[in-house]
Amino acid sequence: MNTLEQHWQHLTAKYSGNDKLRHAAWDEIETAYSHKSRHYHNLQHLEYMMGLVRLYEADIANVDTMLFTIYYHDIVYNIASQDNELKSAELAVNRLESLAVPDEQIKQCRKQIMATKDHEFCTDQDSQYLVDIDLAILGEQHDEYETYAKKIRKEYQVYPFFLYKQGRKKVLEHFLNMERIYKTQALYQSREQQARANLQWELNSL
Repeated sequence: MNTLEQHWQHLTAKYSGNDKLRHAAWDEIETAYSHKSRHYHNLQHLEYMMGLVRLYEADIANVDTMLFTIYYHDIVYNIASQDNELKSAELAVNRLESLAVPDEQIKQCRKQIMATKDHEFCTDQDSQYLVDIDLAILGEQHDEYETYAKKIRKEYQVYPFFLYKQGRKKVLEHFLNMERIYKTQALYQSREQQARANLQWELNSL
């Protein structure tokens, strides 16, 4: 049993005693994030985000809910679709209901998943942290960012470069035009400047 699976079993055991359901839910998560087309939005992405949750845990009101959000936020990932977040959120609601997670946590999980669509300002701090953690890779050192950018290109390799360039340019400009990429003070102070440098570098390289 890998570390993520152990973590999932420990987390869900707080809510459900149905081992069969809990293992089936994990198998679904693992299968989705391990698909051969996933070069960045995979299990390593989940591990990266969870490491940051541990780092900022003292500032997060409901860690369990955020962890559920991380497991499900990219479970549906079709590069040709515009409703991945909605489908991921709906799947999360269905699975968390079956695991007897309280309604309020499920609602918050859904809200957090939907917030990852545009990464705009959220009204509650936990959602802000979730969105910032999802974007934390943008503010890594240049070499790691460059590796990330290559993985994203691989996920879209079915598209010729001229089409990819058009779409990627819009994404990069969307972030660069934000007043703040990171909404929490912690990530803003530690990553904003580097993120903008990385995004501008990639935009210039297209």
